[in-house]
Amino acid sequence: MASPRSSSRQSSSLSSSPMSSRMQSLQVDSVQRWMEDLRHMTEVECMCVLQAKPIGVEEDAQQGELIVATGVGGGDHVARNNLQTLLRRALVVSTELGKMFQRLEKGRWQRVHSTAVRANCHVRSLVHEYSAARTTPPEMQKYEKSLLEKCMELTTITERCLHTDDEFFLKSMREAIHEILTDVSDSFSNMIDMALANEIRLLIKQIDCSDSVHTIGSAISNLLSLTQDGPQLCSIIAKEGAVVSLFKICRQDRFRDLYAHALRTVASICCVEEGINQLDKVDGILCLADILTDESSVEAARAEAAAVVAQITSPHHTSTQHLASFLESMHDIVTALIKLCDSASCGEVFLLASAALANITFFDSMACEILLQLNAIHILLQACRDRQRVDTPYSKDQVVTILANLSVLEQCASEVLQDQGIERLLLLLGEKPSSLSPSEGAACERVQQKAAVTLARLSRDPEVSQTAIQLKAVPRLIELCRSPTERNNSDSVLVACLAALRRLAAGCPDSIEAADHQQLIKPRLVDSFLLCSNMEESFV
Repeated sequence: MASPRSSSRQSSSLSSSPMSSRMQSLQVDSVQRWMEDLRHMTEVECMCVLQAKPIGVEEDAQQGELIVATGVGGGDHVARNNLQTLLRRALVVSTELGKMFQRLEKGRWQRVHSTAVRANCHVRSLVHEYSAARTTPPEMQKYEKSLLEKCMELTTITERCLHTDDEFFLKSMREAIHEILTDVSDSFSNMIDMALANEIRLLIKQIDCSDSVHTIGSAISNLLSLTQDGPQLCSIIAKEGAVVSLFKICRQDRFRDLYAHALRTVASICCVEEGINQLDKVDGILCLADILTDESSVEAARAEAAAVVAQITSPHHTSTQHLASFLESMHDIVTALIKLCDSASCGEVFLLASAALANITFFDSMACEILLQLNAIHILLQACRDRQRVDTPYSKDQVVTILANLSVLEQCASEVLQDQGIERLLLLLGEKPSSLSPSEGAACERVQQKAAVTLARLSRDPEVSQTAIQLKAVPRLIELCRSPTERNNSDSVLVACLAALRRLAAGCPDSIEAADHQQLIKPRLVDSFLLCSNMEESFV
């Protein structure tokens, strides 16, 4: 299971969010933002008027349309820095280049030319402003020069296409322009990556060289902001050594107040393999274990350490090399995580800790045995009764995932019975979204499916099977099989419920009525699935 930070933050995962959003946004006055954007845009508009007369109107848009880009980042003190300007400009240029590709395919030559002029102006403005604010690295200067030449060539060649109706000529020009435009896009992307890497190096230098908590915290905030812009930026950040620098902070007592902030950034960077590799190289797992097991660590730091664990143990990662070092500290980490679940002061802390445990139980059966020894079933079922800790389908998804993985162990059944776990599983079978959010709906489906899987596994024990039948599990399972809306039209929930129903019927055949047995138990599983998946609501 992937780290649910994104969906949780949308719901309240941990994920996604998919985990409200912790992504930092610019909190600036709207008029101030408009003035900043207008300063960039009006210059381009004037050049467009001068170089691309006349400005006509086509059916889909006006020739002089302009793009207002939004920045990313922290608060007012960040809004004007080079990083924000760079990202804002990059978005504008990328959008213009994308439009140009589309208009080229449609043969709208006047639109193609005016877009080329605008893109050229934006690129020149970006290069000029960035160079004025920073000493541009030599390798980046080469890209800048080449890019500016290609942009000018693009403007010139598209202008030639305005003065002819020769289809053969225009066809050959379309191919040439497409090739140049592709080169411009690639060169621009490489230049922006270099510029971002340069800015990221400066932020990392602040973290490495400063003794000021404020300065380091500001640099970490900027890095965290950048991680929200996607995996590509996370890869650049990882390659520049941010993970190494952040763990240096987490190993110094004088920066304890920055642990949570630094670890949150590490978790975001570790959505890409480069980040996990860097974490492994600096023995980051040992540092995480130290923070999780240190009783003097504040809850926020331990929660963010749990988030990193959840991220690096996600089954979605293709590389598992880092898990070898994880196994060495697994007992300590699992123990600390289940304690954090037990003492969590809010739903988000519980979600982070339980998501980490859920992922861990997927890749090593020893983790399940450790959890049973630590009375995990009692702790998790008690948490489900506490709305302060388990307050969303995302949290319930983590709990039922752990229960499903623990249920493969024989000794699990007696502990579930002892803590009225069958009643809880039946309640989870009735989980429904409280909003129209697709992520919440998907989480509810996972809860229903895994509750049914857990029930099926536990029903190998005759006492569990008898208890489930007495608690009317069979009618609920039949309802989920026959009513698509009850299971949110989910095929995975249907399969799990059919399997659970058949397991209960095997132990107590008399618990199933003849008509239900004929349709849901007697046929092959695939035939019952096809029958139920094609049912209309009126059938029930």
